[in-house]
Amino acid sequence: MSKVEQKVAVVTGASRGIGAAIATRLAADGFAVVINYAGNAAEADALAGRIEQAGGKALSARADVSDPQAVRRLFDAAEAALGGVDVLVNNAGIMRLATLADSDDALVDSQLAINLKGSIHTMREAARRLRPGGRIVNLSSSVVGLYQPTYGVYAATKAGIEAMTHVLAKELRGRNVTVNAVAPGPTATALFLDGKPQAVIDQLSRLAPLERLGQPGDIANVVSFLAGPDGAWVNGQVLRANGGIV
Repeated sequence: MSKVEQKVAVVTGASRGIGAAIATRLAADGFAVVINYAGNAAEADALAGRIEQAGGKALSARADVSDPQAVRRLFDAAEAALGGVDVLVNNAGIMRLATLADSDDALVDSQLAINLKGSIHTMREAARRLRPGGRIVNLSSSVVGLYQPTYGVYAATKAGIEAMTHVLAKELRGRNVTVNAVAPGPTATALFLDGKPQAVIDQLSRLAPLERLGQPGDIANVVSFLAGPDGAWVNGQVLRANGGIV
């Protein structure tokens, strides 16, 4: 019997937080993982080292997803080093909050560039390059459904990602490639917790019927399902991993 090729997953924004949890879980599932980062080289390299020490296969690759040429180079690097790409996890994103009246051009442009255009850039490359049986997993947010004040621009970028998820799933008819999105609720990452008073964290923890914040591993588990064999019949869907908050 011929040796089965190891599948390859590219995870954007994977140096820490939810992205790091996803990369770690996919490596444990047997994927060779490309840990994309924009600026945290030390954290990305350290994560790759931990995955390798645990018996997995990983490499770090710098690319600003808002730059289409950088995204092309990211996929080029994955193909050159690992032979191809089977899974794209679109995790890279930023969140800057303000009312619409107070959202200046810099706030709007940065989120559109990274969250929305960045996802377009990576999905476009994945649509052209993923091997048969591939998976695209986009990260949306449960703010699409909650619609809280000050989240308008951020929620708009995530709503756009959900729309593209549905459209791309249909455009890839006949390719045996699925396209889905995961929409986390409040999740206990350093970036989420930073600067929030304990009273606010406690309030957010009680919003979901399960009465806790999500953990990065909770989101990674859902991505693992969609990227793995058990998720093969799920396509064009948005899974809200939020403990029932909405």
